[in-house]
Amino acid sequence: MMAKNEPVTVVARRQVKPGHESQYESWLTELTTAAHELSGYLGAEFHRPAKAGDPWISGFRFATLADLQAFERSELRSRMIAKVIPHVQGDAIWQRMTGLEFWFEPPPGTVVAQPSPHRMALLLILVVFVLVLALNLVLGPLIASWPLPARILLTVTLQVLLMTYLIMPRLTRMLARWIYPASRTAT
Repeated sequence: MMAKNEPVTVVARRQVKPGHESQYESWLTELTTAAHELSGYLGAEFHRPAKAGDPWISGFRFATLADLQAFERSELRSRMIAKVIPHVQGDAIWQRMTGLEFWFEPPPGTVVAQPSPHRMALLLILVVFVLVLALNLVLGPLIASWPLPARILLTVTLQVLLMTYLIMPRLTRMLARWIYPASRTAT
């Protein structure tokens, strides 16, 4: 489930017709220039195919899910999609992502900037340590008589829920420039 007030990225994978690459790049430039007028638009990132036949990958970031949904319903999007049809093969494959994806392995073929694995590991170690310590200090005396598997299940459940819905979305937003040191945003 996507949080309504968290940053969101929509990633599009699109097959560009051979010989239409320059028209597609012009279209991307026109789209991103016009998108600067949209509420909550944070920027975009584009990746040319690594080899012939691979899709072009574009990531568009918005401040909130509502901002993305407004763009998806906009006249600008409708007009721009109609304009790109002669230059592409079929529909784009769309995927929405929040700031939580860095916990998981990206799908094969994803070339959108990934976080620094060392920084991601360091952050997760720190968060897990502090959270497990806090949960044990608070809950330990209350559940000391429970069987070990039940205590572990409760601790892990609370830890995952807190990390997924409360802690990591905020830390991801606060530390984004540190976690994603090599990311570039098209302006």
